[in-house]
Amino acid sequence: MELPTPADLRERRTGLGLTQSELANRAGVSQPLIARIEGGDVDPRLSTLRRIVNALQEAEGDILRAEDLMHEDVISTAPDDSVRNAIELMLKAGFSQLPVLHDGYPVGLISNSDIRKAGDTDNAGDLPVSEVMRESITTVTPEATLDEIDNHLNHHDAVIVIDSGQMVGIITEADIAAHLS
Repeated sequence: MELPTPADLRERRTGLGLTQSELANRAGVSQPLIARIEGGDVDPRLSTLRRIVNALQEAEGDILRAEDLMHEDVISTAPDDSVRNAIELMLKAGFSQLPVLHDGYPVGLISNSDIRKAGDTDNAGDLPVSEVMRESITTVTPEATLDEIDNHLNHHDAVIVIDSGQMVGIITEADIAAHLS
């Protein structure tokens, strides 16, 4: 990641028609700090610089959020559905994983690898999804940024988007790649 220079920050701010006070408000910092950073008098902490850059990106309309990236027509399964039914849904939809919902709220994720691991048992297809699924899932709000989502996808296969206690979408690496290409 290339860090912006004080001149870069000033140029972006003025190009957007923002005053130092307006940028400070958006970034949650003080106006004198913005002035000192733009003047090259102070070297800001990385977290402060990130807040300023995010505020500029948001003003430019460049910040991608979960609501921009998520796949809304989510095919899911229930904890008491059979693994066989989950396999059929994944094959039909061409997905390698499905969220597991209970009353509209995600309680897990079942994937081809989870099913393969359970395949050692006799009649794995007859097992309920709840016995095979992973309960470790990551949820974000529709306002979550691409950076936040990327951090979660480094450790999880999917990020589930929750709004008012209900699942409204899912984001996988494929969704991000499709949006960025």
